[in-house]
Amino acid sequence: MLFEIIKSVILGVVEGITEWLPISSTGHMILVNEFIGNEGFTASDLFLYVIQLGAILAVVTVFFRKLNPFAPSKTAEEKTDTWRMWFKVIAACIPAAVIGLLFNDYMDMIENWQVVSAMLILYGIAFIVVENRKKMPRVNGMDEMTYKTALLIGLFQVLSIVPGTSRSGATILGAVILGCSRETAAEFSFFLAIPVMFGVSLLKIATYDGALAGGDIAVLLIGMAVAYAVSLASIRFLMNYVRRHDFKAFGWYRIALGAAVILYFTVKTVL
Repeated sequence: MLFEIIKSVILGVVEGITEWLPISSTGHMILVNEFIGNEGFTASDLFLYVIQLGAILAVVTVFFRKLNPFAPSKTAEEKTDTWRMWFKVIAACIPAAVIGLLFNDYMDMIENWQVVSAMLILYGIAFIVVENRKKMPRVNGMDEMTYKTALLIGLFQVLSIVPGTSRSGATILGAVILGCSRETAAEFSFFLAIPVMFGVSLLKIATYDGALAGGDIAVLLIGMAVAYAVSLASIRFLMNYVRRHDFKAFGWYRIALGAAVILYFTVKTVL
């Protein structure tokens, strides 16, 4: 039980950092579980997905006023803008809801280090190539984003069902390609996570075929609490970072991590 709690804390830290940065939480989770033991409840899909609820709560905390259409401090126009923003989020979630449900079981089957490392490297290169274009953004705020752009970002989000892609990575990359500023891309990616990750977590709970013991629930709650606390710092870090820097550093990091995954498992197989 103590070891499961320690693993839960470690995985909560990893989830809180990697869920919001465009570097693939799946890739990091695979490596962490490989090094600290890929067994027990903390290695189950239920734990690895439901722990994300803590991360979602962090988004709601950081952006509560912006997300809340009923905030008494908002003017009538600001409340209307908030509702429009939510409608854009919903529009962007439709592709993932439809396609994600269709391919959910298949993607679970191909969640291996070969696919994860390939996606880490591929999207790392994509970030570097896109940032080297140096094009001025056309969309500098959620109010400037059209429903068409939101829907197209949602199509990019569908790519994240492939393990190793990174949900935030796919949506941020797509938003930047479509002309959004880095800050708007990151923010919209955070907001998209709320219904998508909540829905995925509920799906994993509904389809879980095991029995949850009291200890498992305690371990899960600890992981969620840690993911929440770390996510608060990660979200604020990324929003401050993108105001002054581009995403190329994350691209190089993804390439290095993908190469490290290939090297590690290749050596392990040979030995």
